[in-house]
Amino acid sequence: MQQLFVSDLDGTLLGPDGKLSDYSRRALTEMLEAGLQFTIATARAWGEIVPVLGDLPLTLPVIAINGAFLTDYRTGRHLVINNLPPQTAASIYRRILDHDLLPFVVGFDGAEDRLYWERLINEQMQWYYNILKLEDKKRLTHVDHLTAVLEQKVIAFAVMGPKENISELSLRLAGEYPGQLENFLFENFYTPGHWWLTIHDQRACKSKGIRRLLEMTGHSCDDLTVFGDHINDIKMFRLAKTAVAVANAEEAVKSAAHVVIGSNEQDSVVNYIRRQFFES
Repeated sequence: MQQLFVSDLDGTLLGPDGKLSDYSRRALTEMLEAGLQFTIATARAWGEIVPVLGDLPLTLPVIAINGAFLTDYRTGRHLVINNLPPQTAASIYRRILDHDLLPFVVGFDGAEDRLYWERLINEQMQWYYNILKLEDKKRLTHVDHLTAVLEQKVIAFAVMGPKENISELSLRLAGEYPGQLENFLFENFYTPGHWWLTIHDQRACKSKGIRRLLEMTGHSCDDLTVFGDHINDIKMFRLAKTAVAVANAEEAVKSAAHVVIGSNEQDSVVNYIRRQFFES
């Protein structure tokens, strides 16, 4: 069985500017057209992946929103949806309000996923809104009251704000929903000082998304090489035969890796894949 390569996007495959370099785009296209088995596992939604990868000829599903979706790259059709249970989503929303925060909510209305917002109450939310307004206007949806969104399938909450508020919320959720959620507390890679908490169902995990992908493709963990830089990549590192961290990765990620390569400024992921693909 041919090797299967799965890469994170931000901080790993993409450069510090959040873009795929021309070199990486050309090299990946060449290898994909020659039969490379490659896809993405990212915290981004499908609508945020397409603007940066464009016409890259990906044939395997992409793992989006940290495993909440397995999505056909060419059509945007979700093959797997891992949403929060309705009562849990409603309860989490109330906890967010208790900490003087407001979330963005990823909801699925039965046809497509959208990113809903009610008010932008801090600079962190404003930054994210500005990015999405440029990249994904159709998906970004304003509502008068987020409670209406809770009637849909809630895929995830993205909460941004002061570190103290975000950290307290993270601890509270961990204590009240043990084993039920897959949450990530982190400082935004592109805007240091901006703290985020993403909240998902426990099934929405990159490693679990990859397991489903392995089932679909007939690969095993022995065929799997993964690339990452952030704490949400550690579980997929534990799954893979070969886990590769970029030099700019967090120390915990590098400690979990089998191999550490150059940084995301140096097209290091694509160069590693080229060596493996053409030498195999």
